[in-house]
Amino acid sequence: MATPTITVIDYDETHFEERQIERVEDLAPYRDARTVSWINVCDSLDATMLNKIEGLFKLHPLTAEDILNTNQRPKMEDMVEYVFVSVKLFSYDEQTDKVDTRQISIVIGKTFVLSFEEGSDEIFEPIREKLRKYKGRIRRMGTDYLAYRLLGAVVDSYFTILETLGEKLESLEDKVVTAPDPGVLRAVHALRIQMTLLYRSLWPLREVIGALTREELAVIRRGTVAYFRDVYDHTVQIIETLETDRDMISAMLDIYVSGMSNRLNEIMKVLTIISTIFIPMTFLAGVYGMNFKYFPELKWPWAYGAFWLLMIVIAVFMLLYFRRRKWL
Repeated sequence: MATPTITVIDYDETHFEERQIERVEDLAPYRDARTVSWINVCDSLDATMLNKIEGLFKLHPLTAEDILNTNQRPKMEDMVEYVFVSVKLFSYDEQTDKVDTRQISIVIGKTFVLSFEEGSDEIFEPIREKLRKYKGRIRRMGTDYLAYRLLGAVVDSYFTILETLGEKLESLEDKVVTAPDPGVLRAVHALRIQMTLLYRSLWPLREVIGALTREELAVIRRGTVAYFRDVYDHTVQIIETLETDRDMISAMLDIYVSGMSNRLNEIMKVLTIISTIFIPMTFLAGVYGMNFKYFPELKWPWAYGAFWLLMIVIAVFMLLYFRRRKWL
């Protein structure tokens, strides 16, 4: 297991400090600082280290439990002194052709923001750059605005995933129409599973962001609520896009089943026509194949050729009849 990495960015309009922390005890000065302190823990989540952070920042034991339990749906809890938010972060692995899931937990206090990530934290690097270069209003705002930027980065990353899955969907849609086969069906089912995974995480995320905009929270100022509404709008847009893609997948499955049925019907049609052509031929062959002693036609010198000629005439007549009826 990788060693947890703790980084601190402490800032206001005139002050900026960025450092990496080796011991949890060194975080004490940032608990009640007058500046905004962003403490990020990534790479792995260690229970011992988390217990120390819990005691230092006076977190509820259930909050620490939710941070460690990474297999839960997105949620938001108002603990009066702070707000706890957990969301899912998705990334597409081109090598395995799968969507990987990680949990990001955020604790929003009055003077600090704690973020806990599974794996690396490259998704928040643009926010760090803005803080370093004093770009935008982020250095002038409080912890609630920083939390908005963190959640906004997570939500906006879903657009990239949906774009990738949308391209796969368009490719499979062409294959379903032009060349349906079991391999295409497996790919459609795999894409459907990935879409369902996203949907199960995005629907509760809508409730989480909505709660941040509706409820009276001590750590979120009224002026910042409008920014969270923007994240909420992005979440709704993503869900609507995802629902459209899921409907397209369902339609693709229907098209696949319909295509396979039509293909089977065409095969059965050809076999039926062949069988129908051979029915009178089989009757004649059966009649002249009987073991009767007297068959007048057997003594005719041209009987064999006449028999084959009759067979050919019957086949041609039936083929012309089928074509005239547009069965061929």
